[in-house]
Amino acid sequence: MEKSYARLLEHGIKPSMQRLAVMEYLMTHRTHPSADEIYTSLSPTMPTLSRTTVYNTLRLFAEQGAVLMLTIDEKNANFDADTSMHSHFRCTRCGRIYDIRIPRTASDVELPDLRGHHVEEIHYYYKGQCKECIGKDNNTRID
Repeated sequence: MEKSYARLLEHGIKPSMQRLAVMEYLMTHRTHPSADEIYTSLSPTMPTLSRTTVYNTLRLFAEQGAVLMLTIDEKNANFDADTSMHSHFRCTRCGRIYDIRIPRTASDVELPDLRGHHVEEIHYYYKGQCKECIGKDNNTRID
């Protein structure tokens, strides 16, 4: 909990029991969960926690730069406590989202003329089938 507490303070977020629990979940479960997944996991031990609180907390975290909000899935927003420069791959079959490390030079993409603009975010998303799903197909034999 100490790291979660420090992370909140570092991003100008006033710690509360709910905020600490959500941040702790994100920092220990590196699965890019949705708000519903976080709520479902935390609510049994926090009966006063509401879905609205989880959604509002995640929105605050994203606005303050404490987490990344991923919109790689058209139906859900997912959240990532790893705010370092990296990309994501989403399996279109199982839905799992993987982190992909990218070389620093990949972030130096030639941009169109943006004079007068300040770029704050660049998103690299990849979609396809993960090796686990492909492996399941290769292990299935039809006689």
